[in-house]
Amino acid sequence: MNSFNSKSGFFPDEVVIQILARLPIKSLIRTKCVSKAWRSLISDKYFTKIYNENSIRNPNVLVEITDPTSESRPSLILVDNLRGVSEFSLDFIKDRVRVKASCNGLLCCSSIRDKGVYYVCNPMTREFRQLPRTQERPLTRFYPDGEAMLVGLACDVVTGRYNVVLAGYHRSFGHRAERTFKCMVFDSETGNWRKFVSLQDDHFTHMNRNQVVFANGALHWLTASCSCLLVLDLDCESWRKISLPGQVVCGSGNRVYLLESDGRVSVVQISDVWMSIWVMEEYGREEWSLVDKVSLRCIRGMVPGVFPISQTEQCVFLATHKQVLVYQRRTRVWMEMYALKNAATLPLWFSAHAFKSTIVSC
Repeated sequence: MNSFNSKSGFFPDEVVIQILARLPIKSLIRTKCVSKAWRSLISDKYFTKIYNENSIRNPNVLVEITDPTSESRPSLILVDNLRGVSEFSLDFIKDRVRVKASCNGLLCCSSIRDKGVYYVCNPMTREFRQLPRTQERPLTRFYPDGEAMLVGLACDVVTGRYNVVLAGYHRSFGHRAERTFKCMVFDSETGNWRKFVSLQDDHFTHMNRNQVVFANGALHWLTASCSCLLVLDLDCESWRKISLPGQVVCGSGNRVYLLESDGRVSVVQISDVWMSIWVMEEYGREEWSLVDKVSLRCIRGMVPGVFPISQTEQCVFLATHKQVLVYQRRTRVWMEMYALKNAATLPLWFSAHAFKSTIVSC
């Protein structure tokens, strides 16, 4: 345990650290003005470690509110199971951006105006970094909107190191996409992109692309066929596949989604009346366990348009066209956390991401 020689006043510093480590980030930043001792305490690497460890146990939902009829910047809503709803903006980036991926407090955003320009930011501390261009012209032909088909962000909350992944099928002008799957990986430590090429034949829905999970040193995507997870091992830069639980059935009224659950890979299946949740207990052996089966009768009318976004052992966040709901797993109570009043925006589930409020620097 670290010691700060009781700089903070009447209470032992470890007590002050544990109290401050539970504050929202905006409140934490304001406490730096209390005294030089508190500023020193909060700026110390030991405090950063404690704060981030607490934060990653409380994932939230980040929703990008976009009005397709307006040129104004999207606004961001943060839905927190403990602290309710707050609003913030990415206006510090000085560009109109769209959130593409989220991991351990950092966001990867793409420029709306300038295709191929990406940023990594921490919206809580308002730090950002513009990534260098990849210099790969085929990347602009990956997908109809001029962006990579898969965008992933992998952030190690302990070291602060992160990777941004852009991947997709090469498509020559005027031709269908080939099986050639190009992948670019940005390393925050070197500041450079690396490229490797493989052959793939999987495809992905919009929700599949949004729900990328970083766990066990790898990024995971659910394929459109729901037959498997496509996995990118970042250490060896290779793709592989993981089978889903044998009981998971896609189609025939069932929908399948990929989430994280307390650092583990999780699959959620929604049917007309049930939400079943599997977690990969043994990652190396690819062993899945059914950890919960939730009745959806209380929200029966919403089921066709409800999408799971984030979860912990305590709760599950779900988004509909205009609402964010939370299901408390211990009490089995459903609550509405946020409701949208503007009818002109895109559905909330279309741009909802799991999010954790950390003070990781980008």
